Amino acid sequence: MAAMRILYIHQHFTTPRGATGIRSYQMARHLIARGHSVTMMCGRGAQGRSGLDGPFRNGMRRGEVDGIDVIEIDLAYSNQDNFARRSLTFLRFMLRTLSIVLFEQYDILFATTTPLTVGVSGLFGRWLRRKPFVFEVRDLWPELPRAMGVIRNRFVLATLGSLEWASYRSADRLIGLSPGIVSGIERRGVSPRRIALVPNGCDFDIFPSDGPKWSPHGVKERDLVALFTGTHGLANGLSSVLDAAAKLRERGRSDIHIVLVGDGMMKPTLRERATRERLDNVIFLDPVPKTELSALVRRADIGLQILANIPAFYYGTSPNKFFDYIAAGLPVLNNYPGWLAEMIVGEQCGYAVPPNDPEAFCNALCHAADHSNLLAEMGRRAQALARARFDRRLLADQWAEWVLGATEIG
Repeated sequence: MAAMRILYIHQHFTTPRGATGIRSYQMARHLIARGHSVTMMCGRGAQGRSGLDGPFRNGMRRGEVDGIDVIEIDLAYSNQDNFARRSLTFLRFMLRTLSIVLFEQYDILFATTTPLTVGVSGLFGRWLRRKPFVFEVRDLWPELPRAMGVIRNRFVLATLGSLEWASYRSADRLIGLSPGIVSGIERRGVSPRRIALVPNGCDFDIFPSDGPKWSPHGVKERDLVALFTGTHGLANGLSSVLDAAAKLRERGRSDIHIVLVGDGMMKPTLRERATRERLDNVIFLDPVPKTELSALVRRADIGLQILANIPAFYYGTSPNKFFDYIAAGLPVLNNYPGWLAEMIVGEQCGYAVPPNDPEAFCNALCHAADHSNLLAEMGRRAQALARARFDRRLLADQWAEWVLGATEIG
């Protein structure tokens, strides 16, 4: 295949120097390794790192990062922002991308959510520039915010629903990151032949199972460390973790520590509760870059895959943290039903507990602490699963073939 120029839009793009998911970085690098060129459009995130450090001019800066032509818009985004502020940032980013979409030279336009508003850029490229458009869906909007009660205004929900429908129906090809996302796209009338399932993947170069380790202050060598990494938001339902921590304290299990790494709008509330209830078995840490996080992951004994009990999450998410955990050979404790829980049970690589059940959550942690040999075997099975089904390099090949194939029907 001749070399292609891909315009890649991801508002939350980061390199491994940042503290968020690096799927887009890895996929862009994979395209470049195959001889294609990638221009990445992104915003400025509190935890993301584009790799650019020069000054912004007219609200934008541009430069090459690890072979990727990065265009960074000076629009700050933080997980601590309220819904109104986030929405405004999404809209402003959408408007700034349109001029690039209309005038930049490229062969394929690729846009990945969230937010859903990047679909507008795809529509402009598809219908005004007649460029092949590939749309990657990481979350089902407006289904998820409606289920969470975050968006209740009927006009806003209807507008988002129309944008979702138009984006899906206009895209030449689509990618869903989980089985539920693929099904959600199909429910909007899209032929299954235009949709590919390419979940998040495991980066064994960033999360090797051997290497240096580091423990939070106050954790003894033989203590069990249950680790959560990621956003502390409404969707994550981390109050359930504190409920389990309270049960552990009641049982006198001072040998079990829960470590929460990340940031988000709910973090101050969670910290206040932990202080008020004297949950000294919960340790809060600030976000750290992926390259540094690996040392903490290797010290951990079990990874926490936690979400609020919302049915739309059961099959409609593909969390980065799960794949980071299993890449490092870490068993996983999952607290909601769905495709990940089924996989954990089927592969015997961790624990799947019912939602809103702190007793079961506590029991699982105690069982893990009391059966270190079994936990180690779960970890080996977790890494075997990672290598067999979620090696990022293999998934990137599938992803690239699907994206580049859009030129055949564009």
